[in-house]
Amino acid sequence: MKSNILKTINLRGYGKKYSGKTRDFYIVEDKRIIISTDRISAFDRVLGHIPQKGKVLNLLSAFWFEKTKDIIPNHLISVPHPNVMIVKNAKLIPIEMVVRGYITGVTGTSIWGSYEKGDRIIYGIKFKNGLRKNQKLLRPIITPTTKATQGHDKRLTKKEILKNKIVSKNVYSKMEKISLKLFERGTKICEKKGLILVDTKYEFGIYKNKLILIDEIHTPDSSRFWIKKTYKQRFFKGLEPENFDKEFLRLWFKKHGYSGDGIPPKMPKKFRALVSTRYIDVFKKITGEKLTSKNLPIENSVKNLI
Repeated sequence: MKSNILKTINLRGYGKKYSGKTRDFYIVEDKRIIISTDRISAFDRVLGHIPQKGKVLNLLSAFWFEKTKDIIPNHLISVPHPNVMIVKNAKLIPIEMVVRGYITGVTGTSIWGSYEKGDRIIYGIKFKNGLRKNQKLLRPIITPTTKATQGHDKRLTKKEILKNKIVSKNVYSKMEKISLKLFERGTKICEKKGLILVDTKYEFGIYKNKLILIDEIHTPDSSRFWIKKTYKQRFFKGLEPENFDKEFLRLWFKKHGYSGDGIPPKMPKKFRALVSTRYIDVFKKITGEKLTSKNLPIENSVKNLI
């Protein structure tokens, strides 16, 4: 298993390496080389490594960028390797546009956690009494958060975003409309594959004075997916939905007493293999393709591309 895990990589001749929670990247002029590693994060913390995860996120994002490019241009230029994207070096807008179709979640930014405690105004949005966990909302809502480079993401409201001038009213309005269109497109495609797109997040940037979609889109890291066939039956029985996303991992850590603070428990080898299988299965289910098993040298794949 160890030989199949990509923890990080050092590329020579491309300058300084930057590292996020799950990806490494290099900036070369107006482009970025993004390497999706097998690091896995939850509760805004890196919690270990999952075999093949990087490939799934990279190739699945490429799939969705292609499926949504008519809604908004994105940063993708090429995919020279299963773990690598060459993208436009856009200026990040430090807001995560989280779109939710259901009331659920176990993290600090989830709406269910606040609702369960008695809050009825969450992210500036009023919720009625009597909602149950995992219930479908009347319509998708946007609950923005900060884009934290370290620590936890924090909740935002539209009012706070405009008051603090994080972006202009015009740009934020575009981000709202585009986010809902992307969610609608993702929902329709997922339904055809027997999945429910429960919630997800989108990130935007400015490139050559234009708004574009960046980061990742509709992956098991950025989204929740439930099995459509069994959702209603399990909901009425009070059971958790069958999922195809990182919630499985979050629930495991929650069960073992970890919610983002302190030292996380170590994932057993069998559990990591199970998580890997889930990531691969959601890739196959959405794309209809088999995940490549080739482990090509990344260094050779990016030569002469920048």
